[in-house]
Amino acid sequence: MLEIGNPEQEIRRLRWRLAFAAIGVALLFGVLAARLIWLQVYQHEQFQAQAEDNRIAVVPVPPARGMIYDRNGILLAENVSAYTLELSPRQIDNLERTIDELAKLIEIAPRDRRRFKRLQDDTRNAEWLPLKTRLTDEEVARIAAQRFRLPGVEVRARLFRNYPLGETASHVIGYIGRISPEDKKKFEDNGLASQYAGSTHMGKVGVELSYENALRGQTGFDEVEVSAGGRAVRSLSRSPARAGNNLMLSIDVRLQRLVEEWYGKRKGALVAIEPATGDVLAFVSSPTFDPNLFIDGIDPQTWQSLNDDPDKPLLNRPLRGTYPPGSTYKPFMALAVLESGTRSPHATIMDPGYFMLGGHRFRDSNPRGNGAVDLKKSIVVSSDTYYYGAAYDMGVDKIHDFMKPWGFGQLTGIDLTGESAGILPSSEWKMRRYKQKWLPGETPSIGIGQGYNTFTMLQLAHATAILANGGRVMKPHVVKQVHDPVTGTRTPTVPDQSYTIALKPEYLALVKQGMVEVNRTGTGRVAFAGAEYVAAGKTGTAQVIGIKQNERYDARRIAERFRDHSLFMAFAPVDNPKVALALIVENGGFGAQAAAPIARKVFDYVLLGKVPKNSAKPLPGVAELDESEMRDVPVDMEPEPVSGPAAPAGRN
Repeated sequence: MLEIGNPEQEIRRLRWRLAFAAIGVALLFGVLAARLIWLQVYQHEQFQAQAEDNRIAVVPVPPARGMIYDRNGILLAENVSAYTLELSPRQIDNLERTIDELAKLIEIAPRDRRRFKRLQDDTRNAEWLPLKTRLTDEEVARIAAQRFRLPGVEVRARLFRNYPLGETASHVIGYIGRISPEDKKKFEDNGLASQYAGSTHMGKVGVELSYENALRGQTGFDEVEVSAGGRAVRSLSRSPARAGNNLMLSIDVRLQRLVEEWYGKRKGALVAIEPATGDVLAFVSSPTFDPNLFIDGIDPQTWQSLNDDPDKPLLNRPLRGTYPPGSTYKPFMALAVLESGTRSPHATIMDPGYFMLGGHRFRDSNPRGNGAVDLKKSIVVSSDTYYYGAAYDMGVDKIHDFMKPWGFGQLTGIDLTGESAGILPSSEWKMRRYKQKWLPGETPSIGIGQGYNTFTMLQLAHATAILANGGRVMKPHVVKQVHDPVTGTRTPTVPDQSYTIALKPEYLALVKQGMVEVNRTGTGRVAFAGAEYVAAGKTGTAQVIGIKQNERYDARRIAERFRDHSLFMAFAPVDNPKVALALIVENGGFGAQAAAPIARKVFDYVLLGKVPKNSAKPLPGVAELDESEMRDVPVDMEPEPVSGPAAPAGRN
């Protein structure tokens, strides 16, 4: 029999359930309402600011990089506007397939692919990477028409660095390159990250690196409204970028190009300096390279070919290449001998063609000897025997102390990074380097510019300029002025002399007379025959390999890379020097054979404005500037007139 419950009791139970449910719902809505009130009233300002941040983006505006000119206003580094095809690896699932699709629209060369792959490996967290730069208008139109089906692909207008003269003066100017993760880490460590916001490139070598702070400018910022998809809708405010400063180099690029042409395929270095100012007129490293290859990231194949080239085109020879100075050291040794009192000006020695020390025979370059030799004649005939004995009598430490203020074995302080100091030996240096005492038998070779001596051509040219300047020291520099394009201020880089080396005028005059006679009747007479000015100089020949005691040097029987280096140092005119120089032609033989003729051409150009026939290829893209253009040019436009082993003997 079915039992029927109490209906009233069931109704009361249902009512309680409904009441509890209503209370629960009310509590939940109360919590929700409280949360809404908290968010809408108490947290209103905070969330409004966050909403504004989502709607407004601050976009960095990279500044235009400063331009670089030579001393006569010829443009050496510029900014050109062009379109670039960029990819975002984060937004693209299959990069290779996307690149293949793009290759159907425009030409994508294998070099572009290799360069992109290298950039991707070097900068893994980059937001955008260039695939192809400097697109044509037709290429831009083709990509724009298909942009809707290519996510992570953009065509952007950018300023590109361009070096219009290509390989000319590339070791001086240097180049810019993409900012690497290591660079970014340095910026963060040094508090410079904000200054490079939005920038993708920086100076890597040369003036582009050493004057990076002056050239890069100041980043600006755009406040823009963006859509939900992150695209800019409109600009709200702008803090404009400030362009970088422009640079006027001391380099005469026409002279620079001529010297590079005169070197041809030969390796070497030349530095020409204006003694009165320290202006570097030419800074040549042969062979050279095209800096435009590095701007957007060099492809691995080209990079490897440059690095594997036995001629080392990337080596900045005047700045980093160190060589024995050979007999070009003798004018400075002559001053050291006189100033130290080791020998008097007219003291004479007999030169039999060798110098004997402890049973060891130090050979002279003239095996027949030079007879009676005083100091002036020792320079003219380049007597090794005279300087073997003088160096031994003077001692290595006195030589070191005299040569140090001239810049030998020291950093000159030139405004280029990566300078090599070379070696100016002393007993302390040898103990520090080799943990050995200096031996008396090591000193004679120092006197003829061999032994442990290794210097850069920059150091030798700097010392020659000091000699021409009567002991007055001007720091060498390749940037003459820094120009602020906003204020118009022009700031010289080296306004005053550094110091003065005290020299007795009569000693200085005697050494100069000997150097003048070198070019009149000595080893430089052929190169300077018929010169319309008086030049003082000294030839030099530095050994690359040692020659045994009983052997005779014969260049014809030696591989070219082992032949002697040809050196020359000189200044002119003697009475009022306008240019001093030092140069080396690697494996070029005797100093008078390869180096001196180049020096003569440099002097003819600087002093007389003469250029040999079949020389001076025109500079591409160079035109004379008119008066309207001069307002924007940061300069005064008026033209202004590898180390070898120690060896027992040198050749002149």
